[in-house]
Amino acid sequence: MSTPAWLTRIASVESVDDEAGNPVIARHAPDGTVVRPASVLVLFGGRPDSLELPSDASVLLTQRASSLRQHRGQVAFPGGAADPGDDGPVGTALREAQEETGVDPSGVEVLTVLESIFVPPSGFEVTPVVAYWRTPSAVAVVDTGETERVVAVPLTDLLDPSNRFVVRHPMGYRGPAFAVEGMLVWGFTAGVLSGVLETAGWSAPWDNGDVRDLETALAAVGEELHP
Repeated sequence: MSTPAWLTRIASVESVDDEAGNPVIARHAPDGTVVRPASVLVLFGGRPDSLELPSDASVLLTQRASSLRQHRGQVAFPGGAADPGDDGPVGTALREAQEETGVDPSGVEVLTVLESIFVPPSGFEVTPVVAYWRTPSAVAVVDTGETERVVAVPLTDLLDPSNRFVVRHPMGYRGPAFAVEGMLVWGFTAGVLSGVLETAGWSAPWDNGDVRDLETALAAVGEELHP
């Protein structure tokens, strides 16, 4: 089957670009750094017969369990660390997505594999795997000890300029953020999303001069800042 017309632009790239002060997408491990490979699944759903971005377009996100010691409550793409038996980054992304959300890999069409991005706090080198949910399957939280929510977030919400701003972390980090579905999307996930939306040509102008302290932004959606 052919790739939906509205996804052909992003399907043809191996890297993404973003002029909105996005520090995530160009992050590479310093020479000599020992990294741990990981992958995430950037899974888009929506009508296959639309020429333009369809009104039902969405991306699958998860919210980590509040009981976790690290990254608790944070919003993420389905994904995780590579296992020895995985068939490369695609295999890791599909396996992790199935384990976290129950998504059926047979209904997922991989479009492109983006350049890996280094995540300094964890030492992971994360490969985003962009895919189309050609045959959507039921998804839900599989392990409540790991995941709190599984949400197909409408792209109309992510692209709404009123839901976009920049967050400033107490340690100095600044990067794009989205407030959607009662969640704050920031850090790695927001950086990749912002880059993909921009590269695909879907982004509308938004105020990247609107800089908010991370604690304030989290409090606005009822979350807490955790180390």
